[in-house]
Amino acid sequence: MLLSSSSGITMIVMYIVIFGAIIYFMMIRPQNKQKKETEELHASMQAGDSVLTTSGFYGVIIDIMDDTVIVEFGNNHNCRIPMTKNAIQAVEKPNLAKTAEEEE
Repeated sequence: MLLSSSSGITMIVMYIVIFGAIIYFMMIRPQNKQKKETEELHASMQAGDSVLTTSGFYGVIIDIMDDTVIVEFGNNHNCRIPMTKNAIQAVEKPNLAKTAEEEE
């Protein structure tokens, strides 16, 4: 009787450990990786970089403050909108684009 009770508890513990590992590798680890990449992206932003916002607008960074970025949209130089850094989805460095064209 004691042996079967002990093995039942062992099986439950094993299932919990396996389920925890699956949750970690399928949900928590990719989310932390994506958060780290986003933080690196925001840290590398500079004035003059072309950006894509989360709402789908393309613009150019004019000024960067602590958590706020001023982005200029379109050819109209009067259309400058302040937004949080979290609203920036992708950054394209103008210097890197020129370097890639020169190598070809």
